[in-house]
Amino acid sequence: MMKQYVLEHEWELTEDGFHPETNEIYESLLSIGNGHMGGRANFEEDFSGNTLQGTYVGGIYYPDKTRVGWWKNGYPEYFAKVLNATNFIGIRIEIDGDLVDLAKVNIIDFKRSTNMKNGLLSKKIIFDTSKGKRFTIHSERFFSLSDPELACISYKLTSENSASIKITPYLDGNIKNQDANYDELFWESISSEATKYQSSLTMKTLKTDFVVSVASSYSWSSEFWISDFNVIEKNKFTATEFCGSLNKGESVHLTKYINVSTSRDYDTNDVTKKASSNLNFHNKDSFESLFLKSEAKWKSHWDHCDIKIEGDSSAQQGIRFNIFHLNQTYTGIDSRLNIGPKGFTGEKYGGSTYWDTEAYCLPFYLGTSDESISKNLLLYRYNQLDKAIENASKLGLAGALYPMVTMNGEECHNEWEITFEEIHRNAAISYAIFNYVRYTGDESYLASNGFEVLAQISRFWADRVNYNPYKDVYMLLGVTGPNEYDNNINNNWYTNRMAKWNLEYTLEVLSLLEHKYPKDHSRLMSKLNITDKELKTWNVIINKMYLPEDKDMGIFLQQDGYLDKEQILVEDLDAKHLPLNQNWSWDRILRSCFIKQADVLQGLFFLYDQYDLDVKKKNFDFYEPRTVHESSLSPCVHSIIASELGYEDKAYELYLRTARLDLDNYNNDTEDGLHITSMAGTWMSVVYGFGGFKIIDDKLSLNPFIPKAWTNYTFKLNFRSRILSVGVKHDGVHLELINGLPLDLLINSKSYTLSSSMFIKSN
Repeated sequence: MMKQYVLEHEWELTEDGFHPETNEIYESLLSIGNGHMGGRANFEEDFSGNTLQGTYVGGIYYPDKTRVGWWKNGYPEYFAKVLNATNFIGIRIEIDGDLVDLAKVNIIDFKRSTNMKNGLLSKKIIFDTSKGKRFTIHSERFFSLSDPELACISYKLTSENSASIKITPYLDGNIKNQDANYDELFWESISSEATKYQSSLTMKTLKTDFVVSVASSYSWSSEFWISDFNVIEKNKFTATEFCGSLNKGESVHLTKYINVSTSRDYDTNDVTKKASSNLNFHNKDSFESLFLKSEAKWKSHWDHCDIKIEGDSSAQQGIRFNIFHLNQTYTGIDSRLNIGPKGFTGEKYGGSTYWDTEAYCLPFYLGTSDESISKNLLLYRYNQLDKAIENASKLGLAGALYPMVTMNGEECHNEWEITFEEIHRNAAISYAIFNYVRYTGDESYLASNGFEVLAQISRFWADRVNYNPYKDVYMLLGVTGPNEYDNNINNNWYTNRMAKWNLEYTLEVLSLLEHKYPKDHSRLMSKLNITDKELKTWNVIINKMYLPEDKDMGIFLQQDGYLDKEQILVEDLDAKHLPLNQNWSWDRILRSCFIKQADVLQGLFFLYDQYDLDVKKKNFDFYEPRTVHESSLSPCVHSIIASELGYEDKAYELYLRTARLDLDNYNNDTEDGLHITSMAGTWMSVVYGFGGFKIIDDKLSLNPFIPKAWTNYTFKLNFRSRILSVGVKHDGVHLELINGLPLDLLINSKSYTLSSSMFIKSN
């Protein structure tokens, strides 16, 4: 039985009661952001208890020098990481000369909540001071979705006794990353300024020279209580102390406006000025009016991407929690940004880009947003193609090897078995191009950008394979597949299969260009210097690629020698051993048959139209019982395939695991941030899994079922300039074309034309 951290509610995430021992978990769960920046649900007040203070700005990173005991040729020199930026939410409270530290005052009542419908983080605290005086704090804050550089805090302090009060809103640049390799400070101060009603702090990152300027202004509901103020400016810190007194029953209400501008968007010399001028633009607006603008943008998002579930409030909260954080992390308006595994909720994984984006996140944005949003994700990789070519050359290989972890296209991960062996990530980049074109029908992207990436990745595969003359096959040796609980193996089926597919698709695109885009075909053949000899080599590799299998069992082998391992099922393990990565030595894990996440099944998910149900069933029945699902990316793929196989109970069990992975802290790691990239898999579990979404013969296809616990569910799809709504009940499916031209589609393998709305009864 998993612990329930937040109250069950379809639109809210609420910590009811004060839980300082698990505060870091709540800081993660209640995080807010707007694509440009975000932060954990830290307290505005001082708090000396367990906390991971975190404010993050998209695209601002630091190259932390690699720290390893044994350097290997090819290692990247640094690990890029998103930086904990200036803490701009801080509001220090002193009552009768005593600092209010929420870890030390006597908490009488406490509630902290994030509203997923509109992105508002609020809290209410009733507490007694050490002198026995009672106060109430009610605060609200949001990161504006309508103006990404803007954040606002509404802060109200109410007294039940007479007391002297000091309120100090501040900007603090004396911050560090908890995951710093050498405990370095990553920022230097450029300038600071503080006046009675406005302050600013401009900082610059070491090495990368990003300039981030935070400007803050203050307004009060009334000023009668203020008897004095003091301006504070010291190293990397600016603040204004407001001093006065409150009588019994009186309140003081502070509104703090914040603007965060960076040198990514403005000339370095203008950043400070821009932060202040942009802030001044909003000074005439109230907290409420600015919030309403942001709320309207949230409504627009939810109108397109909400999934409504009736009959299961836990599932409803879970899916909205995942969609909410995806929309906070990436809005798609800036092709220089991508989706970090923790988003704006924590430091782990450095905030960098992984193959998760292409494999898991792209489908969500394809299905819920304008196609330009998804195209920006592809352009992010296209714009880094030169770096990928450089990465391959560092390993002595041709073509392009996209990094496992990156901020700017350079590899910045330094685990040998990941950096050098987990090369399957290259195929995910190619598959994303294929997936985008298949979904949108936008073949022109192949001519303008996509083919160059496909060709350079194919060159990498052609150089990386090893020809075995004894078996007359091509192999991929010394790799790590998606299952990271097996390292330095030979012939991982998924990697070999996707390399083969990658070469096949590149040749297919080349043929399409030759017939439909002849000018681009000639240009690209010349630009890339592609020869007939090279194309012939690709064809030979395709025809002779080795794909390990056990024909007697009817399964593809995860890799050579997998069946040599002692075959034990997860259900046979004592629960005390799980999770393995927290209880077993790495040696023991590597020698076991246990699987971290979908591996063979990942390939069957991607290439769903190339394998029949019998093949999928045999492989699922063999591999899923051996899978411990200790990767956040694991449950969704298994849930989708289980849905296709008709294993409805298993599909639902795995859906709940992915939907509530962080909400219920399944993997015991929510405190260091949420699993943002896997959240897109939750959306896929509903749409691709329960909804049975596929593209078959260039048509949208649905084969839906409804979990027993639900009475109905509804989702929308943005598909080729159309928006359609799909509602599934136990007696059938209701389809509505909300916008766009009539659409030919398949429902349960039967052809229909959707022009307005229709209801199709269950068989």
